[in-house]
Parts: sequence; structure tokens; C-alpha cells
Amino acid sequence: MAKYEEISNKVRERIYSGEYPIDSMIPDQNSLARAFGVSRMTIKKALDILAMEGLIYRQRGAGTFVTKTALRNERDSAVDEYDGLSTQMKGRKLVSKSIEFAVEFPTPLIQKKLMIEENEPVYKIVRQRSVDDDLLILEETYMPAKLVPGLSRKHAESSIYAYIKGELGLEFGGAFRQIHADKPKEYDLLYLNCREGDPVLEVEQVVYLKDGRPMEYSKSRNRFDTRSYNVIDIKKDN
Repeated sequence: MAKYEEISNKVRERIYSGEYPIDSMIPDQNSLARAFGVSRMTIKKALDILAMEGLIYRQRGAGTFVTKTALRNERDSAVDEYDGLSTQMKGRKLVSKSIEFAVEFPTPLIQKKLMIEENEPVYKIVRQRSVDDDLLILEETYMPAKLVPGLSRKHAESSIYAYIKGELGLEFGGAFRQIHADKPKEYDLLYLNCREGDPVLEVEQVVYLKDGRPMEYSKSRNRFDTRSYNVIDIKKDN
């Protein structure tokens, strides 16, 4: 991830958490450049992303302010974000309900996705996740037990990624994501309050550790009217 993208993520988090309140003026580019230890041009690129999302606006001679409305909903996610919902929704009321938590042997599909053998056990975790009391995501996740030892239902109902990063000290190296529409299934009707015929947005992903080993295969399902995923395309200098 480029430095300006990291900075835009941090400033966005400050906006969503209320550290930079609605209608408030954020620090000027020179102040942000000193705070982050980067050039003013890097800060400008970072703020350009937030301006494109509708989170900030500039008033000539006055400064840069947090806007009252935004193109991007607070519950949406960037396509390249995979740090986990707990990080994305920091400052919001996030509840994770564990529907299934089991250790089992992988199916041929899970073997292929996680690059493991048939006798290597995996965690199967199904969670219903809500933000501010609104149902948001139904997740089905598989992780190799040998890579994530000691994972429990307690972690599933708080933050799995916090356990993986904080207690196990593992670092993520990247992710492959595929996003597509699907028809609602039984669990969608039960746990997402979908109606028959409502489209569902499914995000299928494999998350890799820094050494290249697949650490997670998951499918997160979103009701069509609750969440979307965004792509920010900033023209790079030649």
C-alpha cells in the first residue's frame, strides 16, 4: 500500500471516529506533512482520495473541512481493505454473533483455496455481524488450525484478526478478492433478514500471510441495500 493511501486511511478513521467532527476544519497540509513525516505532495494525494469520497471539501482561503454528507457510506469498504470489520468499524457498535464454530477436515474446495492436505484440520466459523444494531454481514470463514492455534468462539465473537495479529504476531501479506452477486440462500433469509428474490453481494477472498501461506478463505454476504464496496482510482504521476 502506498504511503498516501495509508495516510488517507488514518485520516478517514479520524473522521469516522469523530476525532475530526462534521463541519470541523482538519489540519492544513503542512501540519499533516510534519505529523506523518512525509512530503506535502503525499498529503495532497491522501486528501484527494478523501475529497473524491465526499468526506472533505476545500474552501479557498479558509481550509479543508469535514463534509456533512459523503459519497461513501460509513458502512462501506474499499475493495482493497482486508484488515477486518473491527478495524473498519472502529468507534461504532459492532456485534459479532457466532452461529457455527467447529474444527473439521477440509473439503476439496477448502483444500485448494488454503493449499492444505485433506488431513489438515480447519476452523469453520459462521458469524452474523451487525453495526449499530443493523444486520450487515453474514460471514463463512475457514482457517488452517495449525496456522491459528488456540482460536476460540470467544475470539470469533470479538475480533479474530486482533487475536491473529496481537497475540500470535502474524502479519498479513495481501489478499485476493472476488465480488459477485448471488441469490439468497437459507442462511441469508435467516440471518440477514433477506426476502426471497433479494440479491446478495458476496465477497469471496483468500488472505495470505507475509510468507505467502494462505491464512483464510472466506465468503462474506451482504444484503444488496446495506453495504457496497468502493474503488478509488487516483492518476499516478508519470
